[in-house]
Amino acid sequence: MWQIILAAGWPIWPLIFASVVALAIIFERALALREATVAPQGLLTEVQGWLSSGGVTKDTIAKLEQHSPLGQVFASALANSNNSREVTKEAIEESGRAVAHKLEKYLSTLGTIATVAPLLGLLGTVIGMVELFGSFTNSGHDVAQFARGISVALYNTAAGIVVAVPAMIAYRYFRSKVDDLLVGMEQQAIKLVETIHGERG
Repeated sequence: MWQIILAAGWPIWPLIFASVVALAIIFERALALREATVAPQGLLTEVQGWLSSGGVTKDTIAKLEQHSPLGQVFASALANSNNSREVTKEAIEESGRAVAHKLEKYLSTLGTIATVAPLLGLLGTVIGMVELFGSFTNSGHDVAQFARGISVALYNTAAGIVVAVPAMIAYRYFRSKVDDLLVGMEQQAIKLVETIHGERG
């Protein structure tokens, strides 16, 4: 591997850095976007139980807010339960925007890496071609420089693709997962609003 890095030249280092950042984001988001972490099963039923038994206090709301992103949305609804339906929904929407921002954390960086990596590979390709053509002189050509130019061009092209493809796949997957989680949370929040205002539960 080290020999490949040496053969690829200095243009490979930005790609290596981008790949490390992309892997770190992928692992972090894979853990952070688990459904059990974001929207735990049974939380709606538990909160509805609190409402029916009159067990909603400032302490329980504070704990619920720290519980999970879905808990944060529910906490905003409970904190505004004495207000009108419209005010409660506005509070949920505001909390939902904050939660969506947290769920989308680092995804723009991952998308940028997926877009920029092929361009970094292309930069390495151009630099390799410059070295390649620089090997030709009036007295012939430098075989070692010619071979190095080809190595730099090919390795960087391949590295750019290798970094970009998994990053793009992960970006698309996480974007879709965030959308699914937000839709599910919105549906549960609507059910909670109906419970709060006496139409369900």
